[in-house]
Amino acid sequence: MKKLVVMMVILSLTLFSAVALAGKVGSDCTYKGKKLYGKIKFVKSFPDIKVKVVSSFPDLKVKKVSSFPDKCGKWKIVDSFPDLKVQIVDSFPDIKIKYVSSFPGVP
Repeated sequence: MKKLVVMMVILSLTLFSAVALAGKVGSDCTYKGKKLYGKIKFVKSFPDIKVKVVSSFPDLKVKKVSSFPDKCGKWKIVDSFPDLKVQIVDSFPDIKIKYVSSFPGVP
């Protein structure tokens, strides 16, 4: 019985640490099924995703581009027909981003 309890504790700690280490952004550059590249529109309400801009430990590195936003972290800012609507927030973000001039994507 004691061995069973010890095994359960070890198993639960292992699962918890695996979940804690998993990033918010998937390896396919998505967050909850929404791709994090393409044409982006900044909105004040009804966003697809809420983002906080940080200077360290981002979930995603973002590069603003003027054409070909076809890879992870490349954002083309648009006013109409966006792929993703983003709201910039200071608290309770879905993900944290850092603007970069090179090497966008998942850190």
